[in-house]
Amino acid sequence: MVVDSQPSWPATPTAFAYMVGVAERRQITTMAAPQIYASLDQQIDVETPEQVVLSYTVAGIGSRTVAAIIDYGICAALIVAIWIAVDALGGTRASTPWLTALMLIGVFAVNWGYYVLFEALWDGQTPGKRRMGLRVVRDGGFSITSGASAVRNLVRAVDMQPGFFYGVGILSAILSRSGKRLGDYAAGTFVVRERTLVAAAPASAPSPGASSAAASTSREVVPTALLSDDEFSLLERFVQRRQALEPERRAQFTGDLATRFRARMPAHTGSDPAFLIALFESERAARARGAAAPSDTGAAREQHALVAEGAPRWREFAARLTRAQQRGLAGLPEQEVSDFAARYRELTTDLARLTTAARGREVEALLYLNRLVAAGHNLLYRERPVAARSIWRYVTRVVPDEVRRSAGPIGLAALLMFGPGMIAYVAVIQQPEIAARFIPPEMIQRAENGVERARNGDGYVPDPGLLSPVWASSIIANNVQVTYEAFAGGIFAGLGTVAVLVGNGIDLGGVLGLYQSKGILPLILAFVAPHGILELTAICIAGGGGLLLGSALLIPGALTRREALVERGRRAINLVAAATLLLIPAGLLEGFVSPQGWWTLDQKLIVSGLTAVALVLYLNFDRGRDRGHQAQPLP
Repeated sequence: MVVDSQPSWPATPTAFAYMVGVAERRQITTMAAPQIYASLDQQIDVETPEQVVLSYTVAGIGSRTVAAIIDYGICAALIVAIWIAVDALGGTRASTPWLTALMLIGVFAVNWGYYVLFEALWDGQTPGKRRMGLRVVRDGGFSITSGASAVRNLVRAVDMQPGFFYGVGILSAILSRSGKRLGDYAAGTFVVRERTLVAAAPASAPSPGASSAAASTSREVVPTALLSDDEFSLLERFVQRRQALEPERRAQFTGDLATRFRARMPAHTGSDPAFLIALFESERAARARGAAAPSDTGAAREQHALVAEGAPRWREFAARLTRAQQRGLAGLPEQEVSDFAARYRELTTDLARLTTAARGREVEALLYLNRLVAAGHNLLYRERPVAARSIWRYVTRVVPDEVRRSAGPIGLAALLMFGPGMIAYVAVIQQPEIAARFIPPEMIQRAENGVERARNGDGYVPDPGLLSPVWASSIIANNVQVTYEAFAGGIFAGLGTVAVLVGNGIDLGGVLGLYQSKGILPLILAFVAPHGILELTAICIAGGGGLLLGSALLIPGALTRREALVERGRRAINLVAAATLLLIPAGLLEGFVSPQGWWTLDQKLIVSGLTAVALVLYLNFDRGRDRGHQAQPLP
């Protein structure tokens, strides 16, 4: 017996591949992580309407983080550009506040609208995601809608906590088998990684009409495969990654593989590395031309023949797909759209056959074909662009319908806010000293100053004058953000929403009680009256959306909790839209009308009454035309 002084390497391809993997991990700084850990990728299988299963690779935390950093950089650049533009425009003393107001609204729009806008227009991609090859898709593999994007990005208010470090979102994605953060659960979406795979051109391309039988049996055209699929996969892995190994280990692996495979090509007398490369090229060419592996039986013998026969057709479809993605199906002639759909159906058949033939192996051609079919699926089942008519219908019918339909959770939200508010109001009147325990010091000082202002006939706050536009825009941005937080808090079984509603109610009731205890309640009522109806209603509606979201986890009904969360999330985003619509006029009234000290309380109560009438008319607008109509999600 000869005792080898070198380590004894495993004899089976699988065990040897494991050893190569160990060595590779020691060289992690020299190789791309996705290549090293390809076997650790999370996969989600989705069945299409054509009954073909597509496999999506879930995006990892690392790539999503890099994409987020890119998007943050773009947002920061946009905000800086807005500041520079406002500064460059300059203007008169009268126009400067309006420019500043536009700047504040622009910054708010960038912070909250950037992701929704790009994901809706770019089919689930922001610039950062596109750069990293990521895409947001809905459960089922469908393209994301504006409503789903709005849900997942408003819940970002929770996912980004603490601060802007996304601790909640990262933890949720790590614990989720499909890499979902809380916003993805609420929207029914997940983020996938789209690898761009290029199908290798066959060494001798068969004619498109060649049969698979001919491709696998013709010895004049098809060479003989010498390695099993497992052996070829091992050899391919080694050849492609050998440069990343330490020289000593590379020499050990080269010698072991050459010894194992030398008998397959006895005519080759070159060095071990040259022999392995020659064997790899020969095997790759054989498989590209349809040769079956020696160990293949039954359907597995078709695998390489299917690739050889289908590769030209797949490349032709890839070219069609690129044109369709650039122009959209609506921009293509009718005949070309029909041809695209027909070719897509052919590829779904190829995918089903190749999946069976591959027998669970990670075949590169299968990955390539899967990506093509997935991209075609997303394009064919993409939501239609939102038209101006659809927006009008959404604002005037869908949103009011959902408000009426959700009267229960909205009423509960009102109770959660006004109930504690009433308790705080009474408590402060009876014991004014307890106000300092929960009312901010600046509000207490304002109440102290309010006594003198009421005596002099001044308003609740000084008239902002030329700064009214700035004040109004700041109020709108702040109040809208509060409603977003009230909605997003519903993801914690409604507890976050309850906290926002109760907290706002206590603050409001405590301040009113403080002014009443000092005998100057009309002073603050005159300020609140013009905008109060719209603003408080908006908070209750948004709170109702958060409670609706939370109810999916507590009372899912006949649906699973995940299904209920998505279904009610689509409804809840309509309530958030309603709250946002109400807060715009509310903010304008609070900035331009409420601070006016020369308006009497009676005059401001008239404004309040008019806003109440307008609110009732809006919520019942076009109600009788479509009785029984159920609210639809955001288009």
